[in-house]
Amino acid sequence: MAIIALLLAGPLIPLSTQIEVRNVADTRRSMESIQEAITGFAQANGRLPCPADGSLPAGAAGAGTEQVSGNSCTAANSASCTAVNGAIPCSVVPWATLGVPETDAWGRRFTYGVSPAFADAVVLTTWNTRLNAYSPPAGNLAQTVSSPTSPANQAPTCDLTVAPTSSSFALCTLGDIAVFTRGGATTTAASLGTALPAVIISHGKNGFGAWQPNGTRFNPIPTGNDEAANSNGNTTATPSGGYASWAFYSRTPTPAAAGCVDPIPGTTNGAPPCEFDDIVVMISSSALITRMVAAGRLP
Repeated sequence: MAIIALLLAGPLIPLSTQIEVRNVADTRRSMESIQEAITGFAQANGRLPCPADGSLPAGAAGAGTEQVSGNSCTAANSASCTAVNGAIPCSVVPWATLGVPETDAWGRRFTYGVSPAFADAVVLTTWNTRLNAYSPPAGNLAQTVSSPTSPANQAPTCDLTVAPTSSSFALCTLGDIAVFTRGGATTTAASLGTALPAVIISHGKNGFGAWQPNGTRFNPIPTGNDEAANSNGNTTATPSGGYASWAFYSRTPTPAAAGCVDPIPGTTNGAPPCEFDDIVVMISSSALITRMVAAGRLP
């Protein structure tokens, strides 16, 4: 009966709505395949892939391939995302490297941000960098003092007796990415995930700020709201007063509204939230590490 009811109701749903629902579903499926391909890349290579350069048009040399310089990611077109203290590469999913779709259902490329400790080559040993000098317990490895302040400069400490030799990160490595959501009358930002290795974003139907196959960005590029954070980059302290993280947002879609405000984490505002239709997929440390252990990359 339920199936019959849906079939009968189908003609009553506007065609534009049906197309939009299908586009969202198709995009989510593509993002699931990208997430799986990124994890598979890590299992095969011991690290996450670097972003591709969003400014390269399809068919150009290097388009869709991860941008690596020596043992770490290059900026991969820094106009796409502003670095947290120069530390995090972010541009588009390296579709050619991974063998995944280049674009979402609206024909625009997926944004991809990755924490350096998870994408650096194994030889860099960035799994154990710290901001301040630290003496590990007897029998544990010394840790490198490094800046800027970030989850990769760890607290709590990442004390190991043996360094990982088949992975760029350890069981206790933390990432530089945080994802927030919003809800309630005050539109206060609430944490969905912190210290994440990577994030994948579709910029939705409006596409604001997304890279296109011709190597240009879809205008207008948003400023000062959640969609701006997902396309231009934003920083926050996670938790308040703690390390600097790269902030992204994932929340229920909302239409454009006059006088809208997307307050930064830790603040509130009674104004309506700003326009938002991005789709965000997080890659968590626990899920990634579980797969790395299964592949024999981590103990």
